[in-house]
This record gives sequence, C-alpha cells and structure tokens, in this order.
Amino acid sequence: MSIQKIAKLAGVSVATVSRVLNNSDSVKAKNRERVLQAIKESNYQPNLLARQLRTARSYMILVMVSNIANPFCGEVVKGIEEEAEKNGYRILLCNSGSDLQRSRSGLSLLSGKIVDGIITMDAFSKLPELSALIGTAPWVQCAEYADSGTVSCVGINDVDASQHVVSQLADGGRRRIALINHDLSYKYARLRERGYKSVLHLRDLEYQVVEYASDLSSSAGMAAMKKLLANNPPDAVFAVSDTLAAGALRAIEQAGLRVPQDIAVVGFDGTELSEMVSPPLSTIEQPSRDIGRKAVDLLLNKIDNPDAPTERVMMDWRYVARAST
Repeated sequence: MSIQKIAKLAGVSVATVSRVLNNSDSVKAKNRERVLQAIKESNYQPNLLARQLRTARSYMILVMVSNIANPFCGEVVKGIEEEAEKNGYRILLCNSGSDLQRSRSGLSLLSGKIVDGIITMDAFSKLPELSALIGTAPWVQCAEYADSGTVSCVGINDVDASQHVVSQLADGGRRRIALINHDLSYKYARLRERGYKSVLHLRDLEYQVVEYASDLSSSAGMAAMKKLLANNPPDAVFAVSDTLAAGALRAIEQAGLRVPQDIAVVGFDGTELSEMVSPPLSTIEQPSRDIGRKAVDLLLNKIDNPDAPTERVMMDWRYVARAST
C-alpha cells in the first residue's frame, strides 16, 4: 500500500497524508481522522527510510536507565514510550547500570545519527561525564532533578516528600525512626536523606540511624532491616524505594515482630509492589508515567528548537497512607 493509495482511500491529497504522517498541526481534524482510519483499515506501514532521508531525522529516542529491574524505572519508561509513539517516535532502551563504558556504547548512536535525542535516568554524579560524551545533542535528565546547569530535567521535590514522611511518622508517635537508603551517588538518595535528618533535628528526635542497602532489591532491603533490628531497633522505618521497604517487611515478619504495631514502614515511588505486599505499604507516590511523558515533551521541544532555554520541571507527589503505618 502506497501513500498515493492511502490518499485515494481517504479522499484527500497526497500532501495531506504526508502532513498527517509527519504530525503536522495544519491538518483539519476531519481530514486527519479520515487518513488515520484509512491507514488503520489498510494496515499501512510508512517507509521509515524515506522519511528519515526527507526530514534528516531518525525519529528514534535513546533512553538510558540505570536499572530497568527497578519498578519505578519501568513505569517511567512506559510513559516515555507512550508519549514518544504519540508523536511518531520510537525508543531504543539502554540499561546502563550507571556504568560509563556501557553508557559510552549506547551514546555512540548519537554520533551515528541513529537517534535524534536522549533521555537519561543515570545517577546525578555521572552527569559531567555524560555531558562530555553527549555534547550539544538534545538531552533531558529524567527523575534526577538538577538545580542548575544546561540540561533540561524533570523530577519531584525529594526533600519535601521525605520530610512529609518523617513528619507523618513523628506525628503518629514514632520516636525511633530509621532510614534505609541506597547509593549516595544518586542525588535523590542524598536529598531524601537530607529531608529525613532535617525533620529529626526540628523535632529534637535523637535516634538517627541510616542503613545503606547494597542495591535496590527486596533482598538488600531485607538485609538492611536485619542490621537495624540487631542493635536498638527502630519503631519506624522509612525506605527510599518500595522494593527496599518490601524487603524490610519480610525481615520484620521473620523476626516475629508486627507491622505497624511494633514497627511502622513507609516506602517511596508508589509502584504496584506497594499494594501487593502484606500489609499494603504506605508510600510516596511519584507520577512516574507523567514524568516520562514530560521528559519526552522537553526533549522534542529541544529537537525542534535547539536554542530553546533549559527547562526544569518539578512534578507533584502524594503521600498514600496504608496499613503499614
């Protein structure tokens, strides 16, 4: 099926079909619908190579995530893919593990013009090295919020969110509130710890214990919780991800203690896991898919307008109270 036949089937000009395929805003809604219906009925597949030659674009976006096994990352990627496809783009996914060599391999797609831009979810500490590799190519940093610099970014206020969690626990009568954190090379980890410590200071709570998990997994959260239970156990635990909190729940149960009667537990991210564990987990819910969608919006604006100013978007979060507190 050719573009000419699509035009004939839809009763419009070839130029109109071309504008629909290129997501032009100049097409009347009625004509757009007729073209899209004709494409659907005929199962038309556009000639992507011809499109690339005509527009000097690949219509591909490179998405580099630090850990695709992290449920939060997976949800953000879903939002990225949904928004990209809505705008005629596809994504290439690179699971970098925040490893510079793996990142370098993925970023070679930029110099080869195989992708038009990049969205990263790597640790904030890696940004200077990534910047040297990416250069002036369109780039958006996702979920690791930057207060300055030339890279557009989208995320949430991690300090405010963690302060809210610890305040909720303190208001509920908890006095020995521990934190299960992760890798401090991630800015979110540093900011969530900052929020945790600031509330303890304001409330004059002397108990301050931070245990660092080896990775963002349930088993690492379980190991961290066992260490907390071994010495002066807390009466509440705030974990910087739902996966770590899920592991903490298991360790508490194995120790013969009850949640929340003996120890309250709060996670972070608002993934499906928080509803699947027993008891269901109180958590900070991030708008993960919306974060991904907004990252694509920022990136496409940069692709279309290379001189566009840097944008920093702070998304809303909400605290979800469940049976673990």
